[in-house]
Amino acid sequence: MNGRERVFGMLVRAQSDGAYSNLLLDSALSANKEDRAFVTALFYGVTERRMTLDHIIRAHSKTEFDDIDSETLQLLRMGIYQLMYMDIPESAAVNETVKLAPQRSKGFINAVLRAFIRAGKKLDTSGLDDLGKLSVGYSCAKWIVKMWVKEYGYERTERMLSALFGRPPVYARVNTCVCDADDLIYELAEDGVKAEHYKDSDTCVVLSNSGSIENLRAYRNGLFHIQDISSQRCCEAAAPRECDKVIDMCAAPGGKSFTLAEIMKNRGTVYSSDLYESRVKLIEDGASRLGLDIVKAHVSDAAVFDDSLPAADVVLCDAPCSGLGVIRRKPEIRYKKKDEISELPEIQKNLLDNAKNYVKSGGKLVYSTCTLNPAENEDIVNKFDGENKDFRLIETQIFIPGETDGDGFFYAVFTKK
Repeated sequence: MNGRERVFGMLVRAQSDGAYSNLLLDSALSANKEDRAFVTALFYGVTERRMTLDHIIRAHSKTEFDDIDSETLQLLRMGIYQLMYMDIPESAAVNETVKLAPQRSKGFINAVLRAFIRAGKKLDTSGLDDLGKLSVGYSCAKWIVKMWVKEYGYERTERMLSALFGRPPVYARVNTCVCDADDLIYELAEDGVKAEHYKDSDTCVVLSNSGSIENLRAYRNGLFHIQDISSQRCCEAAAPRECDKVIDMCAAPGGKSFTLAEIMKNRGTVYSSDLYESRVKLIEDGASRLGLDIVKAHVSDAAVFDDSLPAADVVLCDAPCSGLGVIRRKPEIRYKKKDEISELPEIQKNLLDNAKNYVKSGGKLVYSTCTLNPAENEDIVNKFDGENKDFRLIETQIFIPGETDGDGFFYAVFTKK
């Protein structure tokens, strides 16, 4: 099976099963590492640019778009993506795509791809309004584009949308309980991995050409864990001290718990919880690998007060969210429907209202999400701030793709009076 066949199969499965692209790709590459770069580029590219590709197909197909069967549609997307975004000879892009098609659709696919070539391989958005041009040009649901333009303005939104393509950097948080950044960089070099200091951090390094992280000796020996720089900044803002009691709600797979424990120099206690036993096991395994024995993982419903937990110096409420800040990692999120996330703000507010009950006098409460939706971020924080006079809002921070190197992210820090 060649690279195009593998990508075709993955695209069909992603559409039929609703599987996340990053999980599908990881599984496919672990089973077959041939054509890794090509498979990754084509699979993620088609997934990221789906709205743009479909706009082009509509413009050059004599068949109504809704009448095109799903497998033919995936092949058309693959062919047009290769023609428009990859440095591949036109003949190869067309012929190799047509080869994958059943006999009944070979002629149709060939005709659409040839028509696109004759038209100069250009995207025509002249019939769309300004929001439509952004939506189609950057392949993102129009309601998301509209929300961001309202919140951030047209030009800033366009810069953000442009930054949401391609693979994000891989950031590692140094396990400062056992080594420093220079030690980690040396150990990774021994594994053939290029790593360098992140520009303004003593505890973060950026990895290149790492391959499978789990197979690296430095990883197995507990010298680091993977965590985006924006998420690391949130933990630094929480700023727990040695011997503190810390509660991390909705914690799986555990990255923030591990960083909090490392900031505390593995002294104190981090009560790290999640709703499901299987996800709690991920926290336990990660803490064990890193040698962080102050992380105490347990099953708990973050929406219900757990009287087995003590009053805490720091409580982190990292709420489930729409994920609009991590589109680079999960490109399917860019096509979410608005009603899919409509219930999230109520859930998030309930979690924050429960989280406040664990904070001791003088302690800190941190609310965070990996989304860029004011209804899930600023609106939640402002409402909580207005309702809880015993808490004082001391900091809010939002990380915007294109303006930061990390994921889109939001956090707010309160202190209890």
